[in-house]
Amino acid sequence: MRLFDPHIHMTSRTTDDYEAMRDAGVRAVVEPSFWMGQPRTSPASFLDYFDSLLGWEPFRAAQYGIAHHCTLALNPKEANDPRCAPVLDELPRYLVKDQVVAVGEIGYDAMTPAEDKALAAQLQLAADHGLPALVHTPHRDKLAGLRRTLDVVRESALPLDRVLVDHLNETTVRDAKDSGCWLGFSVYPDTKMDERRMVAVLRAYGPEKVLVNSAADWGRSDPLKTRKVADLMLAEGFTEDDVDRVLWRNPVAFYGMSGRLELDVVPPEATHEGNSLLRGGE
Repeated sequence: MRLFDPHIHMTSRTTDDYEAMRDAGVRAVVEPSFWMGQPRTSPASFLDYFDSLLGWEPFRAAQYGIAHHCTLALNPKEANDPRCAPVLDELPRYLVKDQVVAVGEIGYDAMTPAEDKALAAQLQLAADHGLPALVHTPHRDKLAGLRRTLDVVRESALPLDRVLVDHLNETTVRDAKDSGCWLGFSVYPDTKMDERRMVAVLRAYGPEKVLVNSAADWGRSDPLKTRKVADLMLAEGFTEDDVDRVLWRNPVAFYGMSGRLELDVVPPEATHEGNSLLRGGE
């Protein structure tokens, strides 16, 4: 079984997770840039973070035979801090990097005017750079947030079929599907979707343009949720082809629109910036 986790924050995880993911069948990941918990206070801290997503994390992933790509953006939460706004001016030089396969996470947190401005600007950047966009739908007022998101996308230069709306659930899936966007679902231990709800959504709406992710981060989350969804799909009567479509071919198709998706893992150099990862090893 080959698995692709299309939204996971490996910066927040240990190398033990990479090893467990590899054993579970994960062969590729996309890591969206996101809010790291502690608010950032200057653009420089974003740029160091972007550099790590382009260097250190691909190095760590390659140690375990996992292809690592990223999406870059000014995230919705920090779009409200005027100290972070200059990140928008820095993004163009990062969006040309080979491992950047989308602009994201963009979208809404509290649905403020500042978030409106950042979302519109970054949809334009995606269109300008020939990239798809990964959109974070808000955790509160989800349906209203999705509809507001879709309105902004429709007014942008980026076609709806180059947009992945993530963190969907039963209340938002119909509107998202009807829009023509790609559909993203985050499966968590306690919040968002769980495996059984995910399988029920797949049964009701089908596997077309559906991406399932763990969105694992620094909170209580599980980087093996993609495998658990795959196992339950098989137990509930879905075919191996259905599983491969949802958990491999769909994310490959979406991020492949960037023209930059490379799934063959090149063995890494012995060190990255002087670090070999071999704590106490020979």
